Amino acid sequence: MSAFEAETTIENRAALARFGDLKGRELLDLGCGAGETSVYFAMQGAEVTACDISSEMLGVASRLADKYGVKLRLLKMKAEDLQFPDASFDCVFGNGVLHHVELLPAIREVHRVLRPGGIAVFVEPLAHNPVIKVYRRIAKEVRTETEAPLRIRDLRFIQSIFPEFDYQGAWLSTLLLFLYFYLIERADPAKERYWKKVIAEADRYKRIFRPLKRCDDVVLRAFPFLRRFCWNAVLICPKENMTMREKRRDDSP
Repeated sequence: MSAFEAETTIENRAALARFGDLKGRELLDLGCGAGETSVYFAMQGAEVTACDISSEMLGVASRLADKYGVKLRLLKMKAEDLQFPDASFDCVFGNGVLHHVELLPAIREVHRVLRPGGIAVFVEPLAHNPVIKVYRRIAKEVRTETEAPLRIRDLRFIQSIFPEFDYQGAWLSTLLLFLYFYLIERADPAKERYWKKVIAEADRYKRIFRPLKRCDDVVLRAFPFLRRFCWNAVLICPKENMTMREKRRDDSP
């Protein structure tokens, strides 16, 4: 479960902070893949429904749940067409999902299945960092043709569905660690996924990572417009409760 507990998992730590105590809460893990996040949330006490378009990945997730002794509700389902009643979940989580699907129907479906006052958190790549653009070109053999890192216009669309939307940038100066992988260690990005390397070997790189992370914290706090140049974004999508919605209606001209 190092994907949530390693020091270098900036995005997942931010997601956990937004969710708070998960005990007894109903959570949808959208695009669950091999089920690591689903199992982790279940171990924190959440009632987890995990969905994916791959039957093979759902099988892997099922075996992982058995290994850790937790219960998951596993369903084959597309993000653009969630087969759940309105207001089914307290929380929705997705890591690297939205940039692989049709954003418009998917984010509307997420809004629909969330309960008023619930929250969705997504970890997604952004499109604007020039270093990452080069990395993506080099690593094209391990990427899919349909993926589309999010642009600022995509974030504005999400805000049109979730009025209280905000996002947190992750990996700006910390991307120098990727340059270290490429220039010093000669790790081939077409053969080795850097994002996996930085998690699996977190203890090895923490002495380089920590000062860079502190630099990011200071820079992004002082100059929030630089968030768009981060590698990843943590998308925070709270759904308004009825009181907030009624107030917004009353305040409108």
